[in-house]
Amino acid sequence: MEPQVLEVERQEQEPNQERHQQTRRKGLVLALVLALVFMVIAGAGIALRLAEQRALAKETERIAVPTVELVHPTVEPPQSELMLPSTLQAFIESPIFARTNGYLGHWYRDIGAKVKKGDLLADIETPEVDQELMQARAARDQAQAQLELAKVSAKRWENLRRMDAVTQQETDERSSSFTQGEANLNAAIANVRRLEQLESFKHVYAPFSGVLTIRNTDIGALVNAGNGGPNQQLFVLAQIDPIRIFVNVPEADSPSIHPGVRADIEVSELHGLHFTGSVVRTARAIDPATRTLNTEIDVPNSNGQLLPGSYAQVHFALREQVRRLTVPANAVLFRAEGPRVAVVGPGNKVRLKPVSIGTDFGITTEIVSGLEPSDRVVLSPSDSLEDGETVEVAPGSRQP
Repeated sequence: MEPQVLEVERQEQEPNQERHQQTRRKGLVLALVLALVFMVIAGAGIALRLAEQRALAKETERIAVPTVELVHPTVEPPQSELMLPSTLQAFIESPIFARTNGYLGHWYRDIGAKVKKGDLLADIETPEVDQELMQARAARDQAQAQLELAKVSAKRWENLRRMDAVTQQETDERSSSFTQGEANLNAAIANVRRLEQLESFKHVYAPFSGVLTIRNTDIGALVNAGNGGPNQQLFVLAQIDPIRIFVNVPEADSPSIHPGVRADIEVSELHGLHFTGSVVRTARAIDPATRTLNTEIDVPNSNGQLLPGSYAQVHFALREQVRRLTVPANAVLFRAEGPRVAVVGPGNKVRLKPVSIGTDFGITTEIVSGLEPSDRVVLSPSDSLEDGETVEVAPGSRQP
């Protein structure tokens, strides 16, 4: 019985083992499929992230390249006339100060008065100087008397020396006293002359012919010699015929300006009146700060219509017509090394060109030198824009 039972049990176990193996195989296949699915999903995620990183890098690189708008310099028509603002100045203008101490006794000319050279303007009372002068004259007379006594004494001792009645030492002492007396007298005379000259300054005279524009004193005012302290300026005298004008001529127009060039002067307050002058001199040098030529014009003003300090317009008729370029005002970069304009060259690389600025018209700025009409100028350049930097040109920008 036992063998039969074992056979039956064996037959019953074989199907169970086969089913168990099939189940294991199915589990392995399922695990492999799931692992493959997970690998595919992970690979897709990694590929997606790499694609996003590449896209982000491209976008970052694109954003890092600044996009700029370009314009061309505008060629303005050449000017046949140059008009510049200026201020009229007296040909000679001098403040008049006192040369001695005292009190103002009287003044004889007020503002607006026409005076000639040597006219008396004011008198200064100088009691202290007067007393010093009297004392100096007394000291001079005293020195004169001492000199006379020393002279007589020296002569007497020389006679006694010839008779061998006194020693040579005593004779030399008397001679030395005479010499010292002469020196004392000369010093006293010099002091008297100094005080007399100082006292003569109590009368204030006009140093040249002109018009008094300022009177800064009155009777009884304390006056100190020199230009120190408040209210020491007594008068201001100005010569207004001819009248002087200084203008700053732009560097581009400086070749047309030289002595003898005619200039027409227009003062807005004098409607319908025009005055003619001529260039008398120039600085013969361009101011590097303003790029202008300092020019002086003299205008006849015999009737006194032109007043110093007035605003005027100076008109020059130019013989040479200068080409002028203008760019928008926001195209100019002001750096520590000077004004610059960003120009885009081959390969869209930026070049910062140094330029010289002429007239500022508000919306536009005149460029005297440094640009060509064919240059591609960057509009509203960033302050961080560097020389040699690559840029991208915005659509719609004008190309050469």
